Amino acid sequence: MSDALTAALRRLCLALPEAAEKQAWGDPTFRVRDKIFAMEKRGDGRVSLWCKAPPGSQQILVGADPERFFVPPYVGHRGWIGMRLDRGVDWAEVAVVVRRSYRLIAPKRLAAQVEER
Repeated sequence: MSDALTAALRRLCLALPEAAEKQAWGDPTFRVRDKIFAMEKRGDGRVSLWCKAPPGSQQILVGADPERFFVPPYVGHRGWIGMRLDRGVDWAEVAVVVRRSYRLIAPKRLAAQVEER
């Protein structure tokens, strides 16, 4: 991922309450109270973002736009989604995905501080 994409993703994720960045598996992960809500991934040949999604969202997103969304390995069976970032980035869409994931992972008090949009 280019430095500019990484920096933009970092700004978006770290703006959330108590969010922190930690390297894992060779990529940056973004966490709240040490629980991952977003991962930047590059190792599988795709530049992508992996996030937790609400029940049913994975099937809807992948079905609606399989060129942009995919079921990521390792966490896909838990409802996570992958979003390609190497084919043009709609940052408003990325923000929705990241914020939704944060709200699913964060403690209720912190999640309540983030608008769903």
